[in-house]
Amino acid sequence: MDPECSRLLPALCAVLVDPRQPVADDTCLEKLLDWFKTVTEAGPSLLLLQENPCLVELLFRVLKAHDPHPRVLSFSLRLAGLFAAQEDCFQYLQGELLPMLFGEAGPLGGAAWTAPTVRSGWLQGLRSLAQHPSALLFLADCGAVDTIFSLQGDSSLFVASAAGQLLVHILALAMQSPAEGHPSPQGCDWPACAQKIVCHVEDSLHSTATPQVTQALNVLTTTFGHCHGPWTQGLWVRLSPLVACLLEKDPIPASHSLMDLLLSVARSPVGSSDCGLWETLAQTLSHLSPIQAGPLALGILKLQDCPQALKTQAFGVLLQPLACVLKAAAQSPGPPGFPEGATGDSMTVDTFLSSKSACVGLLCQALAHLELLQLLPQRPSPWPQAPLLRAAVAILRFCNGSAAPTSDVGGHLCAVLAGCVRVQRAALDFLGTLSQGTGPQELVTQVFAVLLEYLTSPDSSPTVQVLKKAFQATLRWLLGSPKAPSCCDLDPHTQLFLRELLPVLRKRLCSPCWEARDSGLEFLTQVTRHWGGQAAFRHALLASEVPELTRQLLRDPESYVRASAVTATGQLSSWGLYTTPTSPEHPEVQQESLFTELLHILSTDSEGFPRRAVMQVFTQWLKDGHADVAEDLEQFVARVLQVASRDLDWEVRAQGLELALVFLEQLLGHPGSRCPYAVALPEAAAPATLAQVLQALCRVQLFEFALRALFDCDRPVAQKSCDLLLFLRAKATPCGGPQEAGASPDVVSVEAALQRWQAGEQGQPLGELEPEAVMAVLRSMDLEGLRGTLAKSSDHIEKSPQSLLQDLLASVGVLGENEADCY
Repeated sequence: MDPECSRLLPALCAVLVDPRQPVADDTCLEKLLDWFKTVTEAGPSLLLLQENPCLVELLFRVLKAHDPHPRVLSFSLRLAGLFAAQEDCFQYLQGELLPMLFGEAGPLGGAAWTAPTVRSGWLQGLRSLAQHPSALLFLADCGAVDTIFSLQGDSSLFVASAAGQLLVHILALAMQSPAEGHPSPQGCDWPACAQKIVCHVEDSLHSTATPQVTQALNVLTTTFGHCHGPWTQGLWVRLSPLVACLLEKDPIPASHSLMDLLLSVARSPVGSSDCGLWETLAQTLSHLSPIQAGPLALGILKLQDCPQALKTQAFGVLLQPLACVLKAAAQSPGPPGFPEGATGDSMTVDTFLSSKSACVGLLCQALAHLELLQLLPQRPSPWPQAPLLRAAVAILRFCNGSAAPTSDVGGHLCAVLAGCVRVQRAALDFLGTLSQGTGPQELVTQVFAVLLEYLTSPDSSPTVQVLKKAFQATLRWLLGSPKAPSCCDLDPHTQLFLRELLPVLRKRLCSPCWEARDSGLEFLTQVTRHWGGQAAFRHALLASEVPELTRQLLRDPESYVRASAVTATGQLSSWGLYTTPTSPEHPEVQQESLFTELLHILSTDSEGFPRRAVMQVFTQWLKDGHADVAEDLEQFVARVLQVASRDLDWEVRAQGLELALVFLEQLLGHPGSRCPYAVALPEAAAPATLAQVLQALCRVQLFEFALRALFDCDRPVAQKSCDLLLFLRAKATPCGGPQEAGASPDVVSVEAALQRWQAGEQGQPLGELEPEAVMAVLRSMDLEGLRGTLAKSSDHIEKSPQSLLQDLLASVGVLGENEADCY
C-alpha cells in the first residue's frame, strides 16, 4: 500500500465509526472496497492488517457500536470478507472477529439486519470469504448456511439472488475441496456441507409452494451453468426424478425456471450423457401452454447436439401460431408447406380466441423466435420459406384489414389484429429477414404488394414506427432482388415495383409528419447507395420528382429531416443523380451549386445534426473524387476547414480533422492508409514531392486548423489532431534533416502563438506560414507524450486511492484547506 494512503487510513477509520460524522455515500464506499480488493489481490492480506492495525480496530468498533449505520456495517462485512479470502488472514481473524461478524451473535439479531444493504453486505462478505477449506468449516460451525437458506426468499430481489448464487458457490467449493479427496459422482460420500445444500434443494422441490420450487430450480440452473465437474452428473441423477415430477402438476409450478434448468443441463456435459433428459424436454414441450413453450422450443433448436425428433417437435411448436394464421386465412398449410407436426392444435387455437393480449403475445413471440432462428446456422432444414412468406403476408393483411377470411377464426383475427402496431412491427421485421431466402415469384409479388400497401397507408402517430419498419423491409427485399438474366440490371418485376414505389416515396417526402419524411429520406439514401449505378433505377429516379423534393427538404423546419436530406442529396450527387436546377423565371441562370448550399448549412444551421451530416458528406466526396471537389481541390478543403474550425460542435471539428487526414493522404499518394496508429507507417514521399505537399497544406491552412485543435477543450478533437500531426511528422522526418527550433523568426512566432492558444487565447491567427517553420515546430513538440496524456481519462488523477481518501476526509473537515483533492 502507498505510504501516503497508510498515513490517511487511521483518520478515515475513525471517521467511519464516529456516529457524529456524516456517513460517506455508497459510491465512495464502493470505490474504497474496489481499492482494498486491488490491494489484497496484489499482496498478502495478513501483512496489510499487521501494518495497518486501524483496519482491525475499525471492524471491532463497528461491531461494538450501539446502532451502527447500515452502510458502514455493510461495508465492514464486505471488507472483512475480502481480508479473510486468504487462509492465513482468515486464521488471524477467526478467533473472535469473524464469528461476531457472520455468526448468530453478530448483526443477524440486531435492528440493522432489517436493512437490505446489511443483508446484502453479509452475503457478499461470505462470498468473498468462502475461498478455502477452512471457510467451509466456519460456515458449518456458525450456522451461516441455514441463514442463507432463509435469505433465498428475501423480500429484496438482490438479496434473494445473491443468496442463491452463494449456495452454488459453497456447493462447488465443497465438491472441489482437496480435503475431501475426490467425491464419488453418486453422492454417498459427499461433504456434509454439500449434502446439506442438496437436501435443502430436494425439500424445496417437494414443496407445494411455488416460490420454494423456484428457488431450488434457480440454484440448480446456476449450478449446471457454472459447474462442470463429474459430481454434477450424480447431482442430476439424484434430482432429475423430482424435476420430472413437476411436469405432472397442473399447472406446472415455476415453468420459466424449469425451462431454464432443463436448457442449462442440456448445454452442460451432463446433457450429452443423459438420454432421459431429451425425453423430459419433449414432455415439457407437450405440457406447457403455447406461450410458455415458445422460449423452450427456441432454446432446444439452438442446441448443438439434440435428437432430430425433439428438434422437429420444437420447430412445430414455433410454427403452430403461423399455421393457425394460414388456416384462418383459408390458405392450406399442407405439403409442401409446414412440417406435419406444425399444424395448429386445439390449444393454440384456444389461445388465439381467448383474448386479444394472448393472441398478440403469441404471434409476436412466434415471429421474434422464427426471426432469430432464420439467422442461425443450425436452423432446421429444409426451411419452409414459402409458407412462412404466406403467413407473414397474411398477418400483415389481417392487421391492415385487407384480408378476406372465410372462417370464424379468421374473422376473430381480423377484429383482434386490426391496427395492432406491435404485431405489424414484428411481422415486418420477420418479413425483412425472410428476404435472405428465395421464394416463388407469385409470393414475391405478394410481398411487394403488401409492402406497398403499408407504405401507402395514411400517416398517424402510432403507424409512423410501422412505416419505418415497412421502409426497412422494402429495402431488404429490393436489395435481395435478382438481376435480369444475362445483364447486370434489375429484373422486370423489380423494375415494375420500383415504378410503383417512387410515387409513394414522393408522397412520404411531402408528409406533414416529420418522422415520415425522415424515414423516406433514410430509405432513399440506402437504396441509392446500393443501386446508384443501376440503369433502371437511375432512369426511374430521374423521371420522378424525388431529387428535387429532397433538395427542398434541406430547408425543412425539423433538424433531423434536414440532416437526413443532407445525407440523401450527398449520396444522389455522388452518383450523378442530382443536377443543379434552373430558375423558372430565368432558365438560362443556374441556381447555386449543391456544394455552396451545403456549405451555407454548415455555416448557418442552428442545430448540430445537419452540420455533422454536411461534414460527413464532404469527407465522403473527398474520398470519392466528387466533381465539386475535383474542380478546385485546395479551395474545397480550405473553405470547409475554415467553416469547421469555427463550429461550436466538437463532432463537426473532429470530422473536419477526418477530412484533413483524407486530404493529406491523397496528397502523399496513400489514399488507402486510413490508420494513423499503424506501427509501420508507409514510406515517406520523395523530398521534392514532400515540399509541394507541405506548401499545399499551408495554402489550405490545414496546419493552423490542426494546431488549434491540438489545444481544443474537447478531448476527442485534440486526440484526432495529435494523431494527424504525428502521421504527418512521421512522413516528413525521413526526408528532412534536423533543424534548429530557434533558427527562424517564423518559428518563434509560431511557438508564441501556440503558447497563447494553450493558455486559452485562441483569437489570434497564425498568419502566413512557411512549411519549414511548421515542421521545425512539430519536431520540437512532444506529440507522443501529449497523445499519452490525452488517452487518459479526464479524472485519472482524481481516481487515485490517495485522492479518494483525501476527499472522504475533507468532506468531514479532517484535512486542512489545501490537503483536499475535491473535484
